Amino acid sequence: MSWRATVACSRAQAESIPDPETLFPQAPAPVIVSDEPDPSRPDKWLLHAYFEREPDSADISRLRSLGNGKVEVEKLGEADWVTMSQSGLQPIRAGRFFVHTPMYRSRPPGTIAFEIDAGLAFGTGQHATTGGCLEALDRLESGGARFANIADIGTGTGLLAFAALALWPDAKCIATDIDAVAIDVARDNAAINRVPLGHETGQLLFAVADGLDSPMLVARAPFDLIIANILAGPLIELAPDFAKALMPGGAAILAGLLETQVASVASAYESHRLAVSSRSFGEWPVIVCERRD
Repeated sequence: MSWRATVACSRAQAESIPDPETLFPQAPAPVIVSDEPDPSRPDKWLLHAYFEREPDSADISRLRSLGNGKVEVEKLGEADWVTMSQSGLQPIRAGRFFVHTPMYRSRPPGTIAFEIDAGLAFGTGQHATTGGCLEALDRLESGGARFANIADIGTGTGLLAFAALALWPDAKCIATDIDAVAIDVARDNAAINRVPLGHETGQLLFAVADGLDSPMLVARAPFDLIIANILAGPLIELAPDFAKALMPGGAAILAGLLETQVASVASAYESHRLAVSSRSFGEWPVIVCERRD
């Protein structure tokens, strides 16, 4: 028997889900999945917690603290609740990339495939902003861009760092996140996808960091490619740091912002000598900047 508990939340709340094992001390901890049910309402998300046991009042209280409003609980019967949590996440194509959950291992020929578990749904490419970053990476490589020193800031599941190394296998790459749990998850995902870890070319290094505040990032800088799929506010705050950490001729891929926020983010980077070379349009745009001095 399994149960699903659902609560409404904002996108920011969906991004900041803590480790379920620390939040729910009674074993087994639930699998928590976030989704965006209506793309026309980009800040109206849902959190779904899948339990192998009936959630008690403490569980409901903890879930309520993660979102907004009433927690709806439903009994799922004898179904495989992990499979159910993954069933709504269809594989996505973004440029040459094919991102899928463990349920969909058959990949189209000629694609670069990555497997990300549904319990880590935010950042798998199901969300348009991640898919947009994958497409931006694909366009840069197809256009002849070559990068040797890459940083993925706010890596989440590690997917964008994996994609960058797949396109530029002779590069060094470092992926960071403010959340230590996210780094643990990304490291597990690297193992699943056979991404080599280490300090050398063709290898990925992980670190916990708030923005660029890390000795490992300082040691690696300057970068010729910075990827940051976070939020508009942090992107604006990080503009001067990114400009200092980006070498002349380098590029920055910026995402996680709404169309209404493009102008303010672009302006912040242009004021630090980063020229906007391309931007996508739509609900979740992606900005590509270049440092031309």
